[in-house]
Amino acid sequence: MKIEETEIQGCYTIQPTIVKDERGWFMRTFCEEQFAEIGNEIHFTQMNHSFNYKKGTFRGMHYQATPFAEEKLIRCVSGAVMDYVLDLRKNSSTFLKHISLELSPVNRTMIFLPKGVAHGFQTLQDNTELLYHHTVSYNKDFDGGLRFDDPKINITLTLPLSIISDKDKSYELISNEFTGIEV
Repeated sequence: MKIEETEIQGCYTIQPTIVKDERGWFMRTFCEEQFAEIGNEIHFTQMNHSFNYKKGTFRGMHYQATPFAEEKLIRCVSGAVMDYVLDLRKNSSTFLKHISLELSPVNRTMIFLPKGVAHGFQTLQDNTELLYHHTVSYNKDFDGGLRFDDPKINITLTLPLSIISDKDKSYELISNEFTGIEV
């Protein structure tokens, strides 16, 4: 696996090594030893699978607050998404900065998210599926989110929006007093 840090500290892209033969191919999608080399001792406690019917669907920008802040490893197994990561960490040098990258089974790119970032994605194809590995189990009392169209974060979607949940539409805009979340 090739693990590279992104513009957001602690956020990494992972490019698995593909081994092919007459049977097909094989790839490792997680290695505890390799993550330890970059300073992350990871223990996943929950795995989630999301299916999205329609191209243009948006989910996000979601996070969990401390003490349930989580790290995530995300992989697209069918279809394709434009994935968005937003740094919400108090005192971070990249506070309120975001990155975007395409995840698909064709490029096999995965993304590792540190605690204190919000995550969202827009589907680029119908019938898109993602797998998420979480280091902390979901706790609805510490669930948070931001609107993707908040002018303070300036995320531009790749496609016209086709579907978004009422919950994701109803998040408040970021106030001028927001200084980040503790992790």
